[in-house]
Amino acid sequence: MFALWTWTGHAVGRAPEGDHETMRLAVPTGARDAIEVADVDCALVDPEDLLGLTIEGAGPSVDAWQAALRPTGELSDPAATAGNTTHKTSGPPDAASPAAATQPIGPTLPIAAHAVPDAVGTSIYAAERALRVLHETRSIVAELRSTLKAELRPYQARGVGWLHETVAAHGGAVLADEMGLGKTVQTIGFLLGRASAGPQLVVCPTSLVGNWAHEITRFAPELRPVVWRGGDLAAEAGEVIITGYPTLRLHGGALNDRTWATAVFDEAQALKNPRTQIATAARALTVDARVALTGTPVENHLEELFALLNLVAPRLFGHRTQFRRRFVRPIHEGSAAAAARLRNAIEPVVLARKKTQVAASLPPKIHSDLLCDLTSEQETLYDQLLDRAIDDGFGRGAQRQSRVLAALTALKQVCNHPGLITGELGELAGRSGKLDLCTDIVANNLETGDPTLIFTQYRQTGELLVRHLAEQFGVSAPFFHGGLNQSERAAIVSGFQAEDGPPVLVLSLRAAGTGLTLTRAADVIHFDRWWNPAVEAQASDRVHRIGQTRTVTITSLTSGTTVEEHIAGMHDRKSALSDLGDSAGIAALAKLDDDQLVEILRRKREFQ
Repeated sequence: MFALWTWTGHAVGRAPEGDHETMRLAVPTGARDAIEVADVDCALVDPEDLLGLTIEGAGPSVDAWQAALRPTGELSDPAATAGNTTHKTSGPPDAASPAAATQPIGPTLPIAAHAVPDAVGTSIYAAERALRVLHETRSIVAELRSTLKAELRPYQARGVGWLHETVAAHGGAVLADEMGLGKTVQTIGFLLGRASAGPQLVVCPTSLVGNWAHEITRFAPELRPVVWRGGDLAAEAGEVIITGYPTLRLHGGALNDRTWATAVFDEAQALKNPRTQIATAARALTVDARVALTGTPVENHLEELFALLNLVAPRLFGHRTQFRRRFVRPIHEGSAAAAARLRNAIEPVVLARKKTQVAASLPPKIHSDLLCDLTSEQETLYDQLLDRAIDDGFGRGAQRQSRVLAALTALKQVCNHPGLITGELGELAGRSGKLDLCTDIVANNLETGDPTLIFTQYRQTGELLVRHLAEQFGVSAPFFHGGLNQSERAAIVSGFQAEDGPPVLVLSLRAAGTGLTLTRAADVIHFDRWWNPAVEAQASDRVHRIGQTRTVTITSLTSGTTVEEHIAGMHDRKSALSDLGDSAGIAALAKLDDDQLVEILRRKREFQ
């Protein structure tokens, strides 16, 4: 991303039109040759937009970057803009290390074109370094064009390049982009670039194992994902072994028998306590490159942050006592200087971008479909319910429609939580892959202060979610559902929209699907899947309305290998059946013969 700002000749002026963000930049003070760090109102643009931008009276920094973006990489007419400093452009703020390259690789950049200071405000990024970042990012896009089946946004391409660069320099990296910015696809692009170096490993929450296998197959067909849950292990170059944290803890010894080209630790907050068996097992792996993925802000929980830094870059962060003395204690005592020192110290190995920083590259809505693995309890119960429905038969006529709907409802409830069927609701956590993944997303949003809406079709599921949020986080989440009267509904909406409103709101998909404005939130979770995608879209639009100033993130949770995956596939093909609340939708399913119907409902036991 590029930040456009203006200079009046003696002060910072008004930013050009576009997505605005306040950024720390090095600007003149008015005194001769003096520069200071200041918060500057900037317009953010991506490279292609900057290349096509025409600004009357643009200064040499704009011209230089546009020249760098052209295929020739040469200034169009440097004499025409010499001395004109009306408009300034700064290069990407995540342009890695300030260390300068030895040889220039493009046009000469004025200071205004790379005036991004380090965290302590004592230096700015070198012009040669900024140009090299641009060149390397474009090279990565070209290299991945034939192998990665995804069109990377500029900041995502930079993320892939940053991972390669940082791993080469330090042996590991922490990619801590805000949720919704595509850490998974960036990581897959990185794994592609290391495929020939040997077998690679992805460790993640159990509920996400299937999602990783699905995303690798989808985006990188040249890689071979292998789900491993223990037992014999034969891994070769080009293969990516995917396993859960519990498997790492129980069977880590089998993973230690080889050297891994890369180990990726997704939702790496699971490793923030170095004394746990999982963290010990992660450190015991023999790995050439370690990458930790987390959406949790790196400024929080500094002792836990050290554990991640020590995991990926022990050469830089090898002494916990020194880390405590230099950073943890003074920051807890309120030292702003120590906080700046910490940001500067972690910058070489941590990349943590927010949506506001890459807003110009983002669509108004980011859709993220996550496949959740079933727990063993869910798998057993799902199969038992379907076998029972098959044994009882689906009947004919109107009876067939009611039986099909009953079987569908029961199977979808199992996907939400097995206790909804068995009635065993004493302990909720750890029994539903979907609930555990939803918990992780909410935990991240609570830490970042982002209010969240959770939609579900079922009243009982909504009540379970409210109880779980209270037990897990001490959060009192209101539940907006059809059983409330008008005044109760209005009170929930106004309470949530208030500045000090609750951090989470649970809603019935039907009751809250239309007519509400809930723009205080920009994060939406669809806990279960509805046959008609228009119904989910209407619910998501409760936050994507006039008054919303942020990019909206919409996450749909789908239980892999189940009927929900079939529903998700229908959404992708834009051929979903009618709403199951309508008799026509139920009739469409009931018209299928038994073999066709069972094929849709049956759990696919192997990853495809």
